Amino acid sequence: MKRPIRVLVAKPGLDGHDRGALIVAQGLRDAGMEVIYTGLRQTVAQIVAAAVDEDVDCIGLSSLSGAHMSLFPALLDELQKEGANDILVIGGGVIPPTDVRALKALGIAEIFTPGSTVTEMADFIRSRVRKNRGTERAAADPASAPQVIDHIGVAVVSLEDALRFYRDHLGLQVVHEEMIPDQHVRAAFLQLGETHIELLESTSEHGPIARFIAKRGPGVHHVAYRVDSVSEWLERARSSGLRVIDDAPRTGGQHKLIAFVHPASAHGVLTEYCQIVQE
Repeated sequence: MKRPIRVLVAKPGLDGHDRGALIVAQGLRDAGMEVIYTGLRQTVAQIVAAAVDEDVDCIGLSSLSGAHMSLFPALLDELQKEGANDILVIGGGVIPPTDVRALKALGIAEIFTPGSTVTEMADFIRSRVRKNRGTERAAADPASAPQVIDHIGVAVVSLEDALRFYRDHLGLQVVHEEMIPDQHVRAAFLQLGETHIELLESTSEHGPIARFIAKRGPGVHHVAYRVDSVSEWLERARSSGLRVIDDAPRTGGQHKLIAFVHPASAHGVLTEYCQIVQE
């Protein structure tokens, strides 16, 4: 059974009036949607973090302060930074027609001004979320399915401490170490048959591994499947309605091409496509 559409209703900035937002939130609940309301005076970063944590399909922004031309685009930028730009974003409030056109050109899906009904909003959200999820799921060809797990990524607080278990106790051989600057990560790869264990230590308190450990503690971070073409698997994921973190393949550890699928589309597991590049 498909899960209900999840909507996050948010009041960004210093706007202190939320009666309209509360009415919309209740109306969408009455329409069968799951609604999270974040409360007054939320920052853009707080709203995006809540949207990602709650795995929402849509963010509804309400603004009566006149700051919509700065706050709404800033939220789109934050979603892009967090790899969650597939979340539908709509807005509402006292917004002039010229600003409505400008915001929609930037990527806000729709703006609902005074006089709009909750039914109109619900119908719009349903139609766009249905399209984003995809009415048909693309089936994988068994012949092209991944044949091996390339590696299992494990987030650790200290690489030296972790090696005492994986190398010294289990006897696994370290076959490669490197720094991955754009991810603020120091990585060590240990051989386990055809698979590697990738130990990941953050080099910055703001890096993705540091954020993962702060939220969940050290442990399994992702599973990487070796594929023939990351580009083809990204396209397959999009056509299946999956949430992808990377819009295009990028270079990862050991100079492989990689791309990630969001845990929300992989039953809670951050999933990586990994392609060996022939030199």
